Amino acid sequence: MRVLGIDPGLTRCGLGVVEGTPGRPLSLVGVGVVRTPADQPVAQRLVAIEAGIEEWLDRHRPDAVAVERVFAQHNLRTVMGTAQASGIALVVAARRGLPVALHTPSEVKAAVSGSGRADKAQVGAMVTRLLRLTEAPKPADAADALALAITHIWRGGAQARLDAAVAAARRPTTTAGRRP
Repeated sequence: MRVLGIDPGLTRCGLGVVEGTPGRPLSLVGVGVVRTPADQPVAQRLVAIEAGIEEWLDRHRPDAVAVERVFAQHNLRTVMGTAQASGIALVVAARRGLPVALHTPSEVKAAVSGSGRADKAQVGAMVTRLLRLTEAPKPADAADALALAITHIWRGGAQARLDAAVAAARRPTTTAGRRP
């Protein structure tokens, strides 16, 4: 499975592609950041983020996209920019028919480091170790995007099977009690 992880942000939107399956070594496919200038109008910044994500989807052809779930922060401006960038990521992936998963920051930290309270340095160190890199990806947004992709590979498959089972259980049955 090839997953594009997206750590949404208006100034820096981290992108990381990882390939692998649960229980097997993971491989780094690509990592980077889409940057937008703070003095540019928000609409133009969102267009730049959209173009960057589109380029990554074209280049790397992922099977799924994992986006960090926006959480409430004390700084309203920061959370608004993050939510806007997240919305762009969701739309771009959905437009292509790719499955999209949202993972919370604590879920990602727990998946890669074993602790939902891990700091950025610990996440970066574990991403480096799991992908057998010589150094941690910089900036932290890039490492976080890779951590999202890793989390989805490890947890996303199980979640997809659960979602499929729930959807199958909700399908209408025939009068004989069998599914059409």
